[in-house]
Amino acid sequence: MGYLASEDTAAEARADGFDVGTDTDAALRRAAEADALVVLAVPLPALAGVLRRVDEVAPTCRLTDAVSVKVAVADAVSRLAPRARYVGGHPMAGTSESGWSVGRADLFAGAAWVVAADDGIDLDVWADVAELAWACGSRVVPAASDEHDLAVARVSHLPHLLAAVLAAVGAAGDDDLPLALAASSFADGTRVAGTRPELVLAMCEGNRDALLAAVDDALGRLGAMRGALASTGGLAATVRAGHEGRLRWAAARDPQPVRVRRATTPADLREIGRRGDTVVGWAG
Repeated sequence: MGYLASEDTAAEARADGFDVGTDTDAALRRAAEADALVVLAVPLPALAGVLRRVDEVAPTCRLTDAVSVKVAVADAVSRLAPRARYVGGHPMAGTSESGWSVGRADLFAGAAWVVAADDGIDLDVWADVAELAWACGSRVVPAASDEHDLAVARVSHLPHLLAAVLAAVGAAGDDDLPLALAASSFADGTRVAGTRPELVLAMCEGNRDALLAAVDDALGRLGAMRGALASTGGLAATVRAGHEGRLRWAAARDPQPVRVRRATTPADLREIGRRGDTVVGWAG
C-alpha cells in the first residue's frame, strides 16, 4: 500500500490497480496494525513533517527510507521518531524524470541498494529492508551511514553539480550553435541536469560536508589540468586518470555475491560493502 501528498498522482496509481491514498495518518495506522515496514520516500526537506506523524501515529514501527543521504536522516529519526525501529536505506537507481507515468517495475533490477549497517541497528529490521531490496531485484550493499554519504557525494551528488556546470557552459553565449552541434557526449554528461532542481538541491545541500570534500577534489584536479593545458598543452595525466577510473567502475559492476546469516554483525556487514561485494541472500 502507498500514500503520497498528490491526489492527482494517487488517482493515476489507483487507475493502474494500486492501493494508494493521500492520508498519511491512515497509512501509518494500517502499518502499525500490520507491523508493516514503513518506507519513507520523500525529499529530505519534507522528512521532518512525516517523521512527526510517524512518532504520533506509529511510534514503534519498522522504518526505512529511500533518501539519498543517511546521516541527516538518522539524526532526524533520533530526534523526531526516536522509538521507531529504523534502518536506513538508499536504492541507487532513478531517472531524471518525475511522476507516476514515468515509473517502471524494473527500475531497481540489478541496482545497488544500500542498507545501513551502523552499530546498534535492529537486525530483524535490517533483514526486512534487505528482503525488500531483493524483492525489487536489487543487490544489497551494507554500509555505515557516514561512509555512504562520503561515497555518494563522489559518485551521485558531484555528478549532478558537474552536469549542471556542463549544461550551463554549453548553453552560454548569445547563439545556439554549440547546442545544435551537441551530440552524445554532451547528452550523457548533462542527463541528470534534467532532474527537477528542487530534488537536486535537497540531496546535494543535505550532504553538504561530504559534498564539499568531493568538490574540493574535483576543483584540485581541474586546476591541475588547467595548469598543464596552459603551460605545456598536455592533458595526458587528466585523461589517463579518468580512463583508469572508468575501467575500475566497469570492473566494480560485477561484484562478488555474498550470502550472510541473519545474525551477522553490523561490523561484518560493513566490511562486505567496503570490499565492493554485495549481499544476495541468506546463508543456510
